[in-house]
Amino acid sequence: MLDRAEIVIIGGGIVGCSIAYHLTRMGRADVLLLEKSGLTHGATWHAAGLVGQLRSSHNLTRLARYGAVLYERLEAETGQATGFRRSGSISVARTAERLIELKRGASMARCFGVDIEVISPAEAGALWPLMRTDDLAGAVWIPGDGRTNPIDTTLALARGARQGGATVIENVTVTGIRRERGAATGVSTDQGDIACEIVVNCAGMWGRQVGAMAGVNVPLHASEHFYIVTEPMGVARDLPVLRDTDGYIYVREEVGGLLMGGFEPVAKPWGMDGIPEDFKFSLLPEDWEHFRLLMEQACIRIPSLETAPVRRHVNGPESFTPDNRYMLGEAPEVRNFFVAAGFNSVGIASAAGAGQAVAEWIVGGEPSIDLWDVDIRRFMPFQGNARYLRERTREVVGLLYAMHWPFRQPETARNMRCSVLHDRLAARGAVFGVVAGWERANWFATDGVEPRYVYTYGRQNWFPCAAAEHRAVREAVGLFDQTSLAKFLVQGPDVVSVLQRLCANDVDVPPGRIVYTQMLNRHGGIECDLTVSRLADDIYMIVTIAASATHDADWIRRGIGGSRVTLTDATSSYTVLGVMGPRSRELLAGLTSTDLSNPAFPFATTREIELGDAVVRATRITYVGELGWELYIPTEFATGVYERMVAAGASLGLRHAGYHAMDTLRMEKGYRSWGHDIGIDDTPLQAGLGFAVSWKKPDFTGRDALLGQRDKPLARRLVMFTLWDPQPLLLGDEPIWRDNVLVGRITSAAYGHTLARSVAMGYVTHPDGVDTAFVSTGRWELEIATERFPATASLDPPYDPTSRRVRM
Repeated sequence: MLDRAEIVIIGGGIVGCSIAYHLTRMGRADVLLLEKSGLTHGATWHAAGLVGQLRSSHNLTRLARYGAVLYERLEAETGQATGFRRSGSISVARTAERLIELKRGASMARCFGVDIEVISPAEAGALWPLMRTDDLAGAVWIPGDGRTNPIDTTLALARGARQGGATVIENVTVTGIRRERGAATGVSTDQGDIACEIVVNCAGMWGRQVGAMAGVNVPLHASEHFYIVTEPMGVARDLPVLRDTDGYIYVREEVGGLLMGGFEPVAKPWGMDGIPEDFKFSLLPEDWEHFRLLMEQACIRIPSLETAPVRRHVNGPESFTPDNRYMLGEAPEVRNFFVAAGFNSVGIASAAGAGQAVAEWIVGGEPSIDLWDVDIRRFMPFQGNARYLRERTREVVGLLYAMHWPFRQPETARNMRCSVLHDRLAARGAVFGVVAGWERANWFATDGVEPRYVYTYGRQNWFPCAAAEHRAVREAVGLFDQTSLAKFLVQGPDVVSVLQRLCANDVDVPPGRIVYTQMLNRHGGIECDLTVSRLADDIYMIVTIAASATHDADWIRRGIGGSRVTLTDATSSYTVLGVMGPRSRELLAGLTSTDLSNPAFPFATTREIELGDAVVRATRITYVGELGWELYIPTEFATGVYERMVAAGASLGLRHAGYHAMDTLRMEKGYRSWGHDIGIDDTPLQAGLGFAVSWKKPDFTGRDALLGQRDKPLARRLVMFTLWDPQPLLLGDEPIWRDNVLVGRITSAAYGHTLARSVAMGYVTHPDGVDTAFVSTGRWELEIATERFPATASLDPPYDPTSRRVRM
């Protein structure tokens, strides 16, 4: 046993071995991988080995596509066979709505460079002769998808890591994580302590327990996962992988027979009291009654399965996260402690790309691409709660193959974080969605509309309700509960110098002013998109979106370093009401003696005012493109202020409004959303946010990178689009075509009720530059479910491009 190494990896499944392999390929040979049993012993050894390419985002698809490339070459590189072959895959649709989903996925795949084809039921049957097709609406064919042997592929990665200098030791159990001054410095094992500079948690189902050793939140939970293997049936070796997601099943060839498994709508969580330490190369008891639904659906699709002898029934646990996306990255709680876990049954397909991404992060000190979809910092502390995880796991397993409806909300583990106004809003017809655990009013049911979602790829039942809310904000006044906004108090003697270095905009403003700014990485990419309000000479309040609360707090704390500055999360201290619309001033003026006129209270002003019986912080800012204020109300005063507001607004056309309306309003105004329209791969100049960059500041993070872009044509730029046809709905990730050439994809979209058509924004690339001349010429089209629709393109928002209404 070694007593030190530069990097210690905990867990010898396919992900841990992939990270070790990639680290050695990047020149880091002082790598020690510790496995408490034998390599692959957790979930890897019994995995089905599917290697699909298409994922929900561009960068995740890049990672998944790399898996097929790596597994294809590993045998020649290492001398260890992997069993990988590109058999292709077919996904079938039983319903018209599922076919729309598949077609939308096919259009998205074009943006990502995945070879995909929409095919007829007959064509699907020709590729998969054992399948019944008379009840199908259509299918898609991805010829580049494949399958691999999980054990052999893991052993190939381990061999490659050893050949690169890494050490792999089996039958060693990690019992603790050593820490000093907020950083991981080593591990304790049943065979002694090991000092190191980096610890990587690849412990799979045990990942949450290993995280707890370091005080790190790793929200995952194991669930039973079932499949069967038949006796040989004369099945061709090159049969494609089949996915019948309406029947919850996947099927592939296995030694001349079939391997069939699936993701049932109501799963069986396992290991509620922790995963036993002696659970090694083990399976759980068969449960044919629970498996019945999958078997029945499989027999519908493949009639010959009814009489096929079953050779093996596998019930092997796998780990799942609350949102069905895996976790990568350095933990916000402990420096130099990385996590790669919770792979939601796609670990084999994802391991190559995830291993490469984590290795690049370790070696480079930052992610090489935008990994926000799987960044561990997307989770909130409460999401590590065991009861929450158990309840959510019952649902998330089935969501892998359920309809991926637009705006779909989880049904389990709800009402965890609620505004104090939650019940009052519910009484007025609010229908809630959930973000970062917060219950947020997405829309308000009008008379005759049942307050629940009815999902479809067309106009959902809430569409007219959100339209009425949208119009009220444009024409009168709307009331939003925005309590979920994350609020940080940043203060101390060095606060100005720290924030001036972190922020691209100039935040050294007089107290009472608010600044919209980004925080950038050294490449100029946008790490945070937020507002900074100066409350006093040495006190600022930073406000950011709920989804990025953990991420942004971590970024700011890293930026503070050893400076004399503290960050306090004040989110729960304030209820936030957004009062937005042309009559918002009139409404508030009736409740306060403060002069709210434009000269006295201009845009980007923040100050405390008396409102009813309370003292609140009124901030004149907007995310909807209208005159308005965000009111930060001490939580204990919130219900009283709310009741007064509602009573006073009755004569002014006040309407409660939800986040669906906010999204349609912000889209018309071209306001960006971090995690969708902007992220670490995008600079403010590319995103059209150059106005929020203070070039006069001599030094801020990312300045040099922006200077390198400023005086050159921008080959990639965020562009606004409106469809000509008022009927189609844009949802995001649609391909952008110019003169029949694919030039980009949509990042976010909504139906603009003021414009009476869908509006969107997306990045467009052109090697000679994306400027006004390029955007204003050419024939623009957006592709929805493989059909193209003409659109108008512009660098300016289609609604109030000069922001006259915001500043009136």
